[in-house]
Amino acid sequence: MEASTASKRFTSDKVREFFLTYALYIILGVMIVVVVCINPKFLYITNIMKILQQASTRGILALGVAGMIVLAGTDLSVGRIVGASAAVTASLVQSTSYASRMWPDLPQLPLIVPLLASIAVAMFFCCINGFGVAFLKLHAFIVSLGTQLIAYGVTCIYISSQAGGAQAISTFDQNFINLVNGGVQITGDVGIPAFNNITIPYLIFYFAIAAVAMWFVWNKTALGKNMFAIGGNTEAAAVSGVSVKKNIMGVYIVAGVLYGVASFLEAGRIQSVNTQTGLNYDLDAISGCVIGGVSFSGGVGTIPGVVIGVILLQVINYSLSFLGVNPYLQYIIKGLIIILAVSIDVRKYLAKK
Repeated sequence: MEASTASKRFTSDKVREFFLTYALYIILGVMIVVVVCINPKFLYITNIMKILQQASTRGILALGVAGMIVLAGTDLSVGRIVGASAAVTASLVQSTSYASRMWPDLPQLPLIVPLLASIAVAMFFCCINGFGVAFLKLHAFIVSLGTQLIAYGVTCIYISSQAGGAQAISTFDQNFINLVNGGVQITGDVGIPAFNNITIPYLIFYFAIAAVAMWFVWNKTALGKNMFAIGGNTEAAAVSGVSVKKNIMGVYIVAGVLYGVASFLEAGRIQSVNTQTGLNYDLDAISGCVIGGVSFSGGVGTIPGVVIGVILLQVINYSLSFLGVNPYLQYIIKGLIIILAVSIDVRKYLAKK
């Protein structure tokens, strides 16, 4: 009798643990099924490619934010850093034939120059965040909130310094546009609507390369192993000989590189940069991480999880727009998803304790 009761309790605990672990995926999966039932065209390969393309730059940002969450922190400045870096990128890739260029005497630069400039801007702001967390012992929430405002102010000053005032920076060199928005065509018009004119955008490849690189950093380098040790228990990591300050700065520097690359690509994707570029990108990046299983309690997370979380979030975003849902209602739904994701994360943490 006691064995039977224990067995039932064990089964019940396993079921509860399963639903606690996968509840968010189940809910999002049900939402996707509902969308497909309403409009089966949602599953067309062209739509899937659009989803992956839109998820790419957000995904690269999320790969950077994930490291900070593993450290039991966060980064609220991501979006505004993207705005600043993208503005610098945009001003350096404008076509030489455009009469209203921000820098009229600047020759057409090799694309590596604006890329490095974008990375440098992003790394500068990330180093401010990292210094505040590692050396000043500030909470990541507070220091990144301050950096968010600084980056936004810098962006506004930079864009408004144009001869024509605070207008959007646009009209880019065609080589830059092709590098970002080009793709590899797989099929032409094959006569099957779901498979007509399939092109894999370059952005998907860039995202995949970044994900593989970060998987290597997280799993095969000392920085990655120390990051998880610090996020799990900072005091224990320090006692074990881990240089906490050095490794925290390393995580923020890597994030700066990812932010810079994402900003460079995002400028080309949207092809027009203004003071609102990057708005709420931080929420998408953080949400993707949490949906993907990166825990705010620190020391927990995987790169495949981040990739899946970002794609799932973008599927929801795209499906809501695809069905013509009111944009304001979309904000409410995304907010509820964030709350749900964090609630499940907290429940997992309490269950482990």
